[in-house]
Amino acid sequence: MYSATQNISLGVSGTSGVSGGSSAYQPLPGSSVESVADQERPIRVLVVDDEPLIVEMLTMGLSYEGFEVSVARTGFEAVEQARLGRPDLVILDIMLPGMNGVEVCKRLRAHSDVGILMLTARAEVEDRIQGLDSGADDYLVKPFAFRELMARIRAILRRKGIVLHRVLRVGDVSMDRQTREVRRGGRLIELTPREFDILELFLTHPRQVFTREVILNRVWGYDYLGDTNVIDVHIRHLREKLGDDERKLIRSVRGVGYSLEPVDER
Repeated sequence: MYSATQNISLGVSGTSGVSGGSSAYQPLPGSSVESVADQERPIRVLVVDDEPLIVEMLTMGLSYEGFEVSVARTGFEAVEQARLGRPDLVILDIMLPGMNGVEVCKRLRAHSDVGILMLTARAEVEDRIQGLDSGADDYLVKPFAFRELMARIRAILRRKGIVLHRVLRVGDVSMDRQTREVRRGGRLIELTPREFDILELFLTHPRQVFTREVILNRVWGYDYLGDTNVIDVHIRHLREKLGDDERKLIRSVRGVGYSLEPVDER
């Protein structure tokens, strides 16, 4: 079983929707959430898929987001790991060896209110209905963009009473994930969807260096086949809009990629 936990785990507040768990999520009285908050443990995600590329992409991406990730590659493994590990969310492929995802979903739902997001290459309406009727909270068709996966994860967790950070703030740069407003030093900045997603990745992990390949996988999706030069174009536009003429905010790491360095606007 693969397991990974980031030190910069996402903060959570709210009441856990996992039955029988002892997680110390705090009640959410309606106060705003900033970029860093105390928590007892990271959110646990169980990835159930037998495709190595999908497993690698999800494990890497979710770990970067601060989730504690474990992996099951068969339906029987999934049921056992869910029983022992008490995940907060299960990302479940339908086509599995031994026991398919629909049956796994039914067994999980019979004993738990765990969030379940089903993945499948089948796009037919009947397949989606079958997945949802088996107890899944949502359904995502392959191939998919990681940012859409994260949006669906956030929605499922909200319904379970687990709220991820809404506002990210590093130095004088802030981002409201809900309203999609970005400001630097109080100045509102208009970004394209791709620029927003790249900046969100940087704000979530300040000072961490991201290769172009990682940025492509996270923002464009694991199935993107274009050139990595598209990253350099978007970084240039981001710097222009953020007023980062001296490249002190978004730093280039020669031969590797980019990182965000917290600085105060003078």
